[in-house]
Amino acid sequence: MGKIAFIFPGQGSQAVGMTESLVAHDPDGSQWLDRADARLGYALSDIIKNGPEERLTLTENAQPAILTASMVALSLLQKAGITPDYVAGHSLGEYSALVAASALSFEDAVYAVRQRGLFMEEAVPAGVGAMAAILGLAAEDLEAICAEVSQQGDTVEIANLNCPGQIAISGTKEGVEKASALAKEKGAKRAIPLNVSGPFHSSLMKPAAEKMKAVLAEITVKDAEIPVVANVTADFVTEKDDIKRLLIEQLYSPVRWIETIQKLRSLGVDTFVEVGPGKVLSGLVKKIDKTATMYATYDQDQLIKTIEALKGGE
Repeated sequence: MGKIAFIFPGQGSQAVGMTESLVAHDPDGSQWLDRADARLGYALSDIIKNGPEERLTLTENAQPAILTASMVALSLLQKAGITPDYVAGHSLGEYSALVAASALSFEDAVYAVRQRGLFMEEAVPAGVGAMAAILGLAAEDLEAICAEVSQQGDTVEIANLNCPGQIAISGTKEGVEKASALAKEKGAKRAIPLNVSGPFHSSLMKPAAEKMKAVLAEITVKDAEIPVVANVTADFVTEKDDIKRLLIEQLYSPVRWIETIQKLRSLGVDTFVEVGPGKVLSGLVKKIDKTATMYATYDQDQLIKTIEALKGGE
């Protein structure tokens, strides 16, 4: 068996009740919900368990909720003796990866992502920003379209390079609409508006990044004990000062997910475990590299299958 990478999902993977099956299987997992509530000073656990969905989906709740759910799954993998050679996370998931790498404590991370969610919401008034997924257009063609529209005064930029043929753009509502229309003219198969509350991973997030600096200054960031592939560079980061700097840049820089997976593959990773709710990343990894082996942990059945497969492969 080759090397193992744990990858952690970002916003959009949340679902009401997402920790129930894992916690029912192993009550030890519930400590993360209690610890999140204690650190945040409100009942995040109740929102995770009972919703309503609209409340869970709010960026300032979704981010700490996904991080907490990811920790439930991570702790159960660790309990089974399964550890990764490398870790990475998609956007918000980078914080989960840094907890897994012992660079951040859970308490500091859950507080930081709650603040990150609030700052992202505040950065751009509701309805001003937007994002869209562009299917079937090369990155360089989309880059040129975004530059053309931005030069005319409507900011739009590449936000997520998720998998071949699927790139998210982000910016002002007008910028995203114009770029989506142009992309279709230039041969994109589809342009799908994304159900998000703001123009994430664009330069419009710079006000949030400024505020995030202050939060990261007041928490403890340590050198990573497991190499982390950063979103901004698609390269390894282990030094605490670099980790801090990249977490700030991450808010307004593209998520280079294709290159992240390619980097891990180049180092002999053949097995990826999506640690946390949902299976969005599993789908992306398979589109980036069909030969990669993918495991999920979003419920008890998946977790048991993953543990059995990885223990059996030792």
